[in-house]
Amino acid sequence: MPAEGAPGGYAPGPDADIAVVGGVYREDCIRPSWHEIYGSAGRAASAMAAMNAPVVLHAYADAVASGVLEQRAVFEGFKLSLTPIDQCVGFEYDHGLATPRVTGAEQSHAPLHVRWSKVVRFGLIEGDAVVHAEKAVYDPQSPGNPVPFGANGSTATSLALVLNAYEAMTLSGSARGTPAREVARKLIESQQAQVVVIKQGPRGALIDDGTSVETVPAYRTTTVWKIGSGDNFVAHFAARWLHEGRNAAEAADLASKATAYYCESRGFATQAVLQADERQSIHPSAQYLGGRLPTIYLAGPFFSLAQLWMVQQARHDLRSMGLTVFSPYHDVGHGSAEDVASLDMQAIRQCDLVFAIGDGMDSGTLFEVGYARSLGKPVVFYSESPEASRQKMLAGSDCDIVSDYVSAIYRAVWAACEL
Repeated sequence: MPAEGAPGGYAPGPDADIAVVGGVYREDCIRPSWHEIYGSAGRAASAMAAMNAPVVLHAYADAVASGVLEQRAVFEGFKLSLTPIDQCVGFEYDHGLATPRVTGAEQSHAPLHVRWSKVVRFGLIEGDAVVHAEKAVYDPQSPGNPVPFGANGSTATSLALVLNAYEAMTLSGSARGTPAREVARKLIESQQAQVVVIKQGPRGALIDDGTSVETVPAYRTTTVWKIGSGDNFVAHFAARWLHEGRNAAEAADLASKATAYYCESRGFATQAVLQADERQSIHPSAQYLGGRLPTIYLAGPFFSLAQLWMVQQARHDLRSMGLTVFSPYHDVGHGSAEDVASLDMQAIRQCDLVFAIGDGMDSGTLFEVGYARSLGKPVVFYSESPEASRQKMLAGSDCDIVSDYVSAIYRAVWAACEL
């Protein structure tokens, strides 16, 4: 919405509209298969439009992305203000928890400038966004080096920061292990924020609005589609806080429910969907909330490159979510049958639960699963090629059988945190 002579190069936005400013990116995932154009801002615009929030999307876009967004905007009911570029950034994932390969990020473009009453701003790869707002929601979208909202000259009379735990610690200058309440307080003081939301995985989200601190839960799903879940949370928080005027804790709780729906369906929740949704929240145990890290036994074959890759992936993802992992390949290695079996069985006795990689129905893995169940240990059994006739004993002994990798990892984490 350019206007000559307007401060910052843009006319002030209508009070009713919300400017969503950020990236529009190509997204490709091998498994589950996914090939779409969304990105943080593109996804947020769709999610907010589904909630009947009036949205104007400000982003860089190449010719292909522009064509997709123009059709989507007409169909979903949001507006566009696109800055043309030669090529959009792309993200290529092996799976939803994998670190993506980023393409097309070599060129940095002149910053977007947006002056609007209500703004949702995401961090960008291919440029920057300088915004001036009455009320703003900011997600830095940076796994390595989150940038403060005002570092590029952006201003907001009332600012809400939505951060993951790492971003919150980094922006606040807090040491690892600092309680989230203390981190949030530092952010309010150092970043001139009125609201801080810190996402904490299965612990839910902590919300500090300057006068009180509350925690809202994460909600359970049968499957987990991870890509874009954080974008969806920000979008629904903003729709509730910016558009509906709800308090920050209520907005965050509704955003958590909407994100659970997104993770389960890959779709954007509407008001009717959320009113009918009665899903259960995750209930971390007092021990887990007190800092105890459950130990998970990683069972699976490691006799080929593909098997070793899978074991390595699962170990990395479980550890990154805060679990202590015992992996026979990493912690015992190859050896005689007597030595390996005794060490592995001892580890199963000492663990809290088992994550089993079951494709191929490896005999050693099945023995480990059976031994764990005989001890009453919970088992999450991940297998993409299930044969019902071969899994009767697994199902009958109450193993949690999951056919999607990312969903299996999350199911293991949720089971662990509730012990």
